[in-house]
Amino acid sequence: MLDLALFGFLMAVLAIGFRSPFVWVLAYIYVDILAPGKIGYTIMPAISPSLLCFVAAFAGWLLADPKKGAKFTVRQGLIAALLFYCWWTTTNADFPEFAATKWEWVWKAMFFAIFLPLTLTTKLRIEAALLTMVMTVGAILISAGVKIVLGGGGYERKLFFVNDNSGLYESSTLATVAICSIPIIIWFNKYGTIFKPDWRVKLFSAGLIFSCLLIPIGTEARTGLVCIAVLLVLALRDIKRRLTFIVAGATMVFIALPFLPSSYYERMATLGSTDGDESASTRLAVWEWTFDYAMEKPTGGGFDSFRGNSFTYDMPIRQEAGNTTSVEFREVVDEGRAFHSAIFEMLGEQGWPGLFMWLWIHALGLWHMERIRRKWRTFTGDGEQWQAPLATALQYAQIIYLVGSLFQGIAYQPYVLMVIALQCALWTYCKRLESHRALHGPLSAPPEPEGPKRRVPPRMAAAQ
Repeated sequence: MLDLALFGFLMAVLAIGFRSPFVWVLAYIYVDILAPGKIGYTIMPAISPSLLCFVAAFAGWLLADPKKGAKFTVRQGLIAALLFYCWWTTTNADFPEFAATKWEWVWKAMFFAIFLPLTLTTKLRIEAALLTMVMTVGAILISAGVKIVLGGGGYERKLFFVNDNSGLYESSTLATVAICSIPIIIWFNKYGTIFKPDWRVKLFSAGLIFSCLLIPIGTEARTGLVCIAVLLVLALRDIKRRLTFIVAGATMVFIALPFLPSSYYERMATLGSTDGDESASTRLAVWEWTFDYAMEKPTGGGFDSFRGNSFTYDMPIRQEAGNTTSVEFREVVDEGRAFHSAIFEMLGEQGWPGLFMWLWIHALGLWHMERIRRKWRTFTGDGEQWQAPLATALQYAQIIYLVGSLFQGIAYQPYVLMVIALQCALWTYCKRLESHRALHGPLSAPPEPEGPKRRVPPRMAAAQ
């Protein structure tokens, strides 16, 4: 039954795309984030929805979609260069079979990030893509949030649609993406036009933000707590009454503390120290190995090159006996451990050239969004007030991701690549409007469409 529901919905969306090919782009965003092929059991895995929507989106744009306003940006060129470089390292990978498996999804995510801005040439399209991203992630977040509220959370508990600890369904990754989505959700509360920001939209947004905040708690993802802290710090930039905000936030935290399980406190306690935490100790050893590996092989070892690591380290073990605590060092031998950091993931797999391009892509995004934020917040026209807040939301989402990615190997996360694509589209769109504004003056809001005219029967017309 679930398979039929997913299949029927996807077929309905694809059918609408024959009238408006851009819908196929939205369909791929939905499929790439939700992964219905993993949720279904028979029909959905058989039809390969990701490949189907990918081909439909590109073919629809190439054959039927207008290209007016589409422009190739510097960041798209950098992503293309990184994509080509990843292909080269894959052909020379240390572990060809594993590298080929990762390449199968990485190239599609990067290619779509290059392609997506070419389709987002209007505000409506930019908003539609953002809305599809948020609502699709929201489906996962709301479902997991309900399970957390009713049944409690826990590390590595089954809270999602699929029992697959990879991609967006990995707990730390989903926690990071959930917090990244909050600035975008807040933007829709004031500037959305597809769903007018009335009380219903605001109520749903509040519930969705609550679900976003529940994910780091329910999954006990330590990275999620760090991302929440980053979001609160970023929020101070735009809030006028900062002291009131800090006091209110601290009050909510103290109110929530008694309701958190003891396992959450125990896991969060490991954030401050690596002593006695094998996971943290292993990460430090992997990062040290990766740096040495990159110095010996500057061009990287291709995808999954971490499988070649092997190291020995001493981990402190604390033992309490009465009022005394003794520390004993135990030798730990480990090998084939993942990078657990996007920085070291890029460094180990793509070497120094790949890491440089990856950092350049993100640095340009932060700079472009800051330029839009500073320039467009001075404009006061009716059609000029949503650009700066959206640039801020996308910038904050990227900053939260970058901080979260320091502790996760999510350098090629498709959701984040879509955020980068939205930044490219907004940059191009604003540059085009700035040129128009320089020639014709401030923009004005488009006229509201007239409602359907009511047909008046002849007898009533005569009576009037």
